[in-house]
Amino acid sequence: MDDFWGTVNRAVCGAAAYITDERGRVLLVDPNYREHWGFPGGIIDAGEDPAQACAREVAEEVGLTVKVGPLLTVAWVDRVPNVPFPMVNFMFDCGEVRSDTPITLQTEELDGYGFFTVEEAGRLLAGHAHARLVAAVAARVSGAIAYLTPGQGRLIGQ
Repeated sequence: MDDFWGTVNRAVCGAAAYITDERGRVLLVDPNYREHWGFPGGIIDAGEDPAQACAREVAEEVGLTVKVGPLLTVAWVDRVPNVPFPMVNFMFDCGEVRSDTPITLQTEELDGYGFFTVEEAGRLLAGHAHARLVAAVAARVSGAIAYLTPGQGRLIGQ
């Protein structure tokens, strides 16, 4: 059995929050360990499910206690520089906060944050992350879940 598990493909799983302000702008964070901005969220720890990881990461990274709502997107991301494994990213609808809500950054990992339009976010996010944002916006409206593979996305379910 050990030989079998040694040959199985591995993937890193992460969970992120889609949080908007009263103007519909998305909350993004500026990690100090990579080039592009991202969503509040991170790697799913052992013993957690994706929704639990999302809530924990949001609390750790930006100091917000959020209600983790519906799953908006699932994305398969592969061949990212400096990432040895493919990634499966879950994005949840974590609602709206006012833009003047106090944010407490996890300074060990983050240099900043802000609320941005989808267009503005396109200049800050990696291409695969911007595609996830566009899909999350549509999924929040439609109620469908978006499944994204490299270079594409499609809505599933209603």
